Amino acid sequence: MTALPNIDVELSRFRGRIVAASAAIVICFSLLSMRLIYLQVFEHEHYLEQAENNRTAVVPIPPNRGLITDRNGVVLATNYSAYTLEITPAKVERLEQTIDALAEVVEISARDRRRFKRLREEFKSFESLPIRTKLSDQEVARFAAQRFRFPGVDIKARLFRSYPFGESASHVVGYIGRINPREKEQLEEDDESGNYRGTDYIGKLGVEQSYEKQLHGTTGFEQVETSAGGRAVRRLASSPSTPGDAIKLTIDIKLQKLIEDMFGERRGALVAIDPRSGEVLAFVSKPTFDPNLFVEGIDSDSWAALSESIDKPLLNRALRGTYPPGSTYKPFMALAALSSGKRGPNTVINDAGVWNFGGHQFRSHGDGLGPVDMHLSIVKSSNVYYYSLANEMGVDAIHDFMKPLGFGQITGIDVNGEVRGVLPSQEWKRKAYKKAEQQKWFAGETISLGIGQGYNTFTMLQLAQATATLAQGGVQHKPRLVMATQDSVTQQLQPMAVREPVDLGFKPDHVATIKRALAAVTQQGTSAGVFAGAGYLSAGKTGTAQAVTIGQKDKYNAAKLEEHQRDHSLYMAFAPVDAPKVALAVVVENAGFGAAHAAPIARRVFDYLLLGQYPSQEDMAAVQKGLAGAPLGKPREAALLDALGRELPVPGPTPPEPRPTPRSN
Repeated sequence: MTALPNIDVELSRFRGRIVAASAAIVICFSLLSMRLIYLQVFEHEHYLEQAENNRTAVVPIPPNRGLITDRNGVVLATNYSAYTLEITPAKVERLEQTIDALAEVVEISARDRRRFKRLREEFKSFESLPIRTKLSDQEVARFAAQRFRFPGVDIKARLFRSYPFGESASHVVGYIGRINPREKEQLEEDDESGNYRGTDYIGKLGVEQSYEKQLHGTTGFEQVETSAGGRAVRRLASSPSTPGDAIKLTIDIKLQKLIEDMFGERRGALVAIDPRSGEVLAFVSKPTFDPNLFVEGIDSDSWAALSESIDKPLLNRALRGTYPPGSTYKPFMALAALSSGKRGPNTVINDAGVWNFGGHQFRSHGDGLGPVDMHLSIVKSSNVYYYSLANEMGVDAIHDFMKPLGFGQITGIDVNGEVRGVLPSQEWKRKAYKKAEQQKWFAGETISLGIGQGYNTFTMLQLAQATATLAQGGVQHKPRLVMATQDSVTQQLQPMAVREPVDLGFKPDHVATIKRALAAVTQQGTSAGVFAGAGYLSAGKTGTAQAVTIGQKDKYNAAKLEEHQRDHSLYMAFAPVDAPKVALAVVVENAGFGAAHAAPIARRVFDYLLLGQYPSQEDMAAVQKGLAGAPLGKPREAALLDALGRELPVPGPTPPEPRPTPRSN
């Protein structure tokens, strides 16, 4: 017989299960309610923002980059708009197949593919990267008709930088390029990354880099309502971008190009400064490069041609090239002698063609120049005079006088990358060398400093600044390349703040002595032939500096040396002598005597700035080849020189520019 279940026990169990289930349900609903309350009350703003973001998008509006002009308003850097075909790699499943398919719609070259590959290595996969730039209207229409086939690929309107003068003034203007990871990190550190949203480019060199903040402008934003497919439906709000300021340079692009053309295929640098203000009128480095190559990302072949060239076209020789100044250093040594009391204007030194010290012979002109005072030591460029002077002064006294003039110092010009060069001293040598035996300064090392050789290496910017300071009687202005900025909204010019000039305290009669001698150089000295017939009186000094060291007993023979081992040709000058408006320094690498190649370029710079004369094609070709001697100057120049208080030397054969002697170790 089957036992009957206990109804009370079963009911009790059932009620327990009901209670447990009810409790579980209550707990679940309580948790759900709490979650709903949390989401709808405490997280309301957060999810409202997310919902709004799903419906809207904030699109950055890149600003127009500011223009760069020369001192006369000629545009050196501008912008133009063009369409770009871009791929976001993270949104594309088969990237290579997609690119192959795109190539059937628009032309995509091997260079485009190489650039895109490089960009993928440098940037994150979710960033939009260009596969093709500057699409034609027909190409845009063809892609638009087949856009549905290419998810992750889109066409964007971009502003491109353009440099109308190409290679001319490229080292000054610089160029822009895509922001690299290091620059992106720097922008984040400077809290500037937000201002570069929607912008892929940044200044890389020259004024483009040094004045990036002024040129870039302020990024704007546009809030748009989007469809489920991510397309913009309507604009909800906008904050317009502010274009960058225009930059007005101090250089004259016509003069700049004239000088670059005169250099031809030769290497070198020239810096021309207005000594009254420090404004740089020309800032030439040859060879140059085309900055337009970098705007879209330079291809490997072009980069190899620039970076591997023995001529180093990417090197800004005016700012970063350092050279021994050669005999152009002698006028400053003479001024140091006067200021220190080591020599007077009438102190006579016998130049026998050689100077002996410590068993070494330091060469000068063949059989020598005979007795020379300070005036003739500059006009005839006596080496012996300055060998003995350097020995009398000592390296530290020379250093202390030359340092305020700017030799071996950062001038503070308003572009990045300036180098210091070397103005030697005993302290410098102790710091420059690690071994104790190399740190000691030997008296013989001082001798060649007097003629601008030895450890002396300076930039043309430093030599030009020192020349401008001398031209102004010891008043020194800080050199600058930017004259003013122009507000993009108000169009008002804002002159750049200028540092107060510094008076180095030279005695006027000392400066006058040096100026008279430098003026005589252009009349009876080493550059007389070059300046024959000039309609003004200029002052200058030729120089020849070694590119390589030769032995004391070896005779210099340019024909037996490789072209890159031959002497450099230098010239420093200012004009007019009585009221200088321009001072300059020029070096033509491996070109030989200063009077043959550097001085003719200076002559044409003065002719252009002071007389408004532009050389003919024949004259330009003559300068490129190097000018031979010419008759003495007009009587007018002689009269101007006499008015300065010093008679011209008796006409006679001009000795050749002295061969610089290597330093004695």
